Amino acid sequence: MTTAGTLADQAYRQVRTAIATGELAPGEKVTERGMAERLAVSPTPVREALRRLELDGLIERIGPRTVLVAAIRDAAIDDLAEVEVGLRGLVARFAARHATAEQLDALDAILDRADDLLILLKERSAQGGPVERHLTELLDTMQQFNDTVSACAHNPVLVRMLEQSRVFSRPQRRELLLQRVAEDDTFGLERYSSHRALVRALRAGDSAAAERIALEDSQGGLAALREAP
Repeated sequence: MTTAGTLADQAYRQVRTAIATGELAPGEKVTERGMAERLAVSPTPVREALRRLELDGLIERIGPRTVLVAAIRDAAIDDLAEVEVGLRGLVARFAARHATAEQLDALDAILDRADDLLILLKERSAQGGPVERHLTELLDTMQQFNDTVSACAHNPVLVRMLEQSRVFSRPQRRELLLQRVAEDDTFGLERYSSHRALVRALRAGDSAAAERIALEDSQGGLAALREAP
């Protein structure tokens, strides 16, 4: 991929995330030059990113170099979320077919570390102590789990499509998770057991079960992150 293409992809994801989170509000005017300055890139990748966002229905062009954030933001983001969820399910389906024994063992080891961190978090929280370091480490561990599941698919094209379809960028997702946990220290725990269930499905080579578990987990996760604080 060319540098210009890489910058256009980055600009596309950043602007799309800003629209998804409401940082760019429906009806807000956006110019190519202004967005380029905001993202610290040249106008060329921004121009390409805005073309893609226009095709997604997230923006409406009102001039050669000016667009408006579309008023149908929620419906458009719903469509993007559906794409991301579907791709996560496909990744799990492929992982059930192609995961190696070493990768499956690595997934169990990652979840063992997550279990230990979760115990520490609960103890620290009950004692009123600081939990930020352990929480950050837990988030890193679960991201490692997700990345390892993606690697199990042995399908780089599919994984790249998933990365490009994220409703929230990785930094934005982390920020939202930290905000939610700060408001409710039980946030997300109801879905935690699904990770073990996913590994069991992968070990069994049950692609249908793996896809179903991944779909349900990603649907719940995205819905929770998109809820107003």
